[in-house]
Amino acid sequence: MGELISSRNISPSSLEVISRQATINIGIIGHVAHGKSTLAEKLSGVKTMTHTKELAKNITIKLGYANCKIYKSAGVNGGLDSYFSGGSALSDEFVCPEGKLWKLERHISLVDCPGHDMLMATMLNGCSIMDSALLLIAANDIFPQPQTQEHLVAADIMKLKNVIIIQNKIDRVKRDVAEKQAKAIKEFVSGTVAESAPIIPISAHLGYNIDSVLEHVVKCIPVPIRNLYESPRMMVVRSFDVNKPGTKIDKLKGGVAGGSIMEGVFQVNSLIEIRPGIVERDESGSIVGYIPIKSRIKSIFAEKNELQYAIPGGLIAMGTEIDSILTRNDRLVGQVIGLPGQLPDVFTEIEISYELLFRLLGNEESSKVKKLSKGEVLMLNVGSQTVPGSVVKVLKSSSGSLVARLALHTPVCVKLSEKIAISRKINESMRLIGWGQIRRGTVIQAK
Repeated sequence: MGELISSRNISPSSLEVISRQATINIGIIGHVAHGKSTLAEKLSGVKTMTHTKELAKNITIKLGYANCKIYKSAGVNGGLDSYFSGGSALSDEFVCPEGKLWKLERHISLVDCPGHDMLMATMLNGCSIMDSALLLIAANDIFPQPQTQEHLVAADIMKLKNVIIIQNKIDRVKRDVAEKQAKAIKEFVSGTVAESAPIIPISAHLGYNIDSVLEHVVKCIPVPIRNLYESPRMMVVRSFDVNKPGTKIDKLKGGVAGGSIMEGVFQVNSLIEIRPGIVERDESGSIVGYIPIKSRIKSIFAEKNELQYAIPGGLIAMGTEIDSILTRNDRLVGQVIGLPGQLPDVFTEIEISYELLFRLLGNEESSKVKKLSKGEVLMLNVGSQTVPGSVVKVLKSSSGSLVARLALHTPVCVKLSEKIAISRKINESMRLIGWGQIRRGTVIQAK
């Protein structure tokens, strides 16, 4: 693998790579109905709402994905540069009918997150693969809305850098109203990860000022430095069966796993291992072991672009030899893919140091967040997996920080020191109450 990297001189921003693959994940976050999916479609040309329930309710329910190429046309005679975006299948440069030469500047993956409070866990899973985010705020809505607050705190927890604030639906309000809200936004984000974020007024529906969004993405969100020499590791955020009903046995294809590579490089034909894989339980339902899924990479795609290798950043689809019954309907979501024997340990219990929010975000009664109590069940976002965990013990460390030991209802493959989000069921909804970092845990052995 090292020879491959050296010989190709792979870098996340090299034209050879960005021509075929996105190299940065940018989340689109914010309250429900503030225009996140509309903006994703305007930037990429791809509808991220594809599921029947999403189309019926006109809201994002699952994480939506779209790749997007950003092009720049240099200004002539001291004029301003222009920016344009389109789908990932476009060529590296082209001349438009007006005679402008457009050159590829960036290839990004957009992660469209649901904004409804009932779907906060899905949004938090999306945060696990984001490098940065566009925070959408509707200019014609009361500010701040509940999930505007929750999503901003989630971005803070995950330490997303270089957030850009998008003031959408600017066409529906008068100028003084928009300016007043922009001032309120600036005060609201003070002290957060978005404190120095630019605020860009747009109308996603009309396509107004989209070129300014693209310019800020290029200039304000650098491609992160990636570790290409570590053993590769990919978080799975989607999985599916590509075989249509009635496909003949000799034409069946293996299951597909979609996600983002966190480090290292994957190549076609490499052997892979998926952890935890298949979890085994006894008659009482207790976890007794797990069987890693082992397979081979048959293909790698970034949307319609077929790749021979893939590096960190962007969203890819990995075709495998796995029985598609194990991948259909997102059954592999939360799993981790790597090389055989080189993945992190699998834990059934974890000990975390944690912090709680002082009050619930967006709650009308502004309820104070109660302390963790022994025996209660919390919802934990560990990597791209949402897993219930029962509080076994609550204590304080020698340094005075809060510490809790949690028994997981489903085992997780995760590195120590990883950050997790903590939610609690309140009034029939899972609400974000805090965050933590994994200190140690109980390792379960593979069978």
